[in-house]
Amino acid sequence: MEPDADRPAATRRDAIRYCGAAAGAGLLAGCAGIEPTDGSASTGSGDDGSGAADQGDGSASGDAGTGSYTAELAPVGEVAFDAVPEDVMVYSLLYADLAVALGHGDAVNSLGFDADAGGNTLDAYYAGLDGVAFDREGLAQLNSGSGGVSVDRELLYELDSDLHLADPCLFASFDGWSEADVAEVRDNVAPWFGNVYSRRHSEPPEPCRDEYAYYTLPEIGERVAAAFREEERFAALETVREDLVETIRGDLPPAEERPTVAALIYMDGTYYPSRTDEPGFANAHVRPFDVPDAFAADDVTYETAYDHERLLEVDPDVVLHQYGIASYYDVGAIREELADHPVAGELSAVESDRFYPSGHPVQGPIMNLFQLEMTAKQLFPERFGEWPGYEHGDDYPEIPESEHLFDRDRVAAIVAGDAE
Repeated sequence: MEPDADRPAATRRDAIRYCGAAAGAGLLAGCAGIEPTDGSASTGSGDDGSGAADQGDGSASGDAGTGSYTAELAPVGEVAFDAVPEDVMVYSLLYADLAVALGHGDAVNSLGFDADAGGNTLDAYYAGLDGVAFDREGLAQLNSGSGGVSVDRELLYELDSDLHLADPCLFASFDGWSEADVAEVRDNVAPWFGNVYSRRHSEPPEPCRDEYAYYTLPEIGERVAAAFREEERFAALETVREDLVETIRGDLPPAEERPTVAALIYMDGTYYPSRTDEPGFANAHVRPFDVPDAFAADDVTYETAYDHERLLEVDPDVVLHQYGIASYYDVGAIREELADHPVAGELSAVESDRFYPSGHPVQGPIMNLFQLEMTAKQLFPERFGEWPGYEHGDDYPEIPESEHLFDRDRVAAIVAGDAE
């Protein structure tokens, strides 16, 4: 597809300049890239243990007199802004949740998949926060694929966003996309600003590997906050998370008393496991508990699949079923199905009723707070309070205020910009 030279001139997106584009830069080049010093992906540790690149504090720098500023994020490097983005393409819930947390949820014009499905998940968590909401009415659905992933480049032209809050390396991996296509959209519509392979520290497409870096969830958050000039708001929200993690770590039982935990998805008689002891923000709601991974002895990849007999050999004490809150899977119905199965019914987690709906691995900062609290109650109810029953499609369950592990009113005030 050739760029449409007859498209009307952009307005606000002209004020958001990708600093490498004028020099004919490639997919990932920037004025001041933040690639690891050895040219390879970083595997250092961050506060949540997910591994991060030590690439600065993520704060925006700029000229207070002109209003111009910059923000940095691998793999795109440095992006220069003359105005805060007001119309933003978003692919994943991580960045939708971040936009809401930073007070810019109204800027979101799209989601990668069905907006109602993703919006339902956000609604489930936001229901406990007075005044916090995500308006998904009218959002464009970027992915139109039924079996794979298919995003029409022309749709990005039609959206005419100020910023593409998505990983360009991810888009370069989509069917029908190339490195040149990603650069074309950057140059003719708006810059990219996203990092998704930090989810599990997986390997990005080959053209991206030299410039890639892996971040913790807070590190992604502070860099996106810099793009919206909301560093103080994000810092306040991060303080809530740090306090929550400190509360959790301060009341954990001895290591030998902690249950073995399996994170998985169940579908049509097959289990699809995920490791919880590996780096990446997908595990940011489990990692602080330092529990034994039931799959630690196995070579688990995206292609790994277990039948009932194989999972019974592993026999985890607790099962955390991913995407379990107002999302794709009715975990209650799955639990009933397994309880009636002659093999699965013998699983310890099924027999002891410790087969739980768990969180969304592509989590933003607000989602992470609720998912940390949820996991604490599922793993250690005697220390953090019982996890209430949960029915598929419901909001995050009501928990007595005395058993809250973080202050909902404080979070709502931060999102509203009213926190002192």
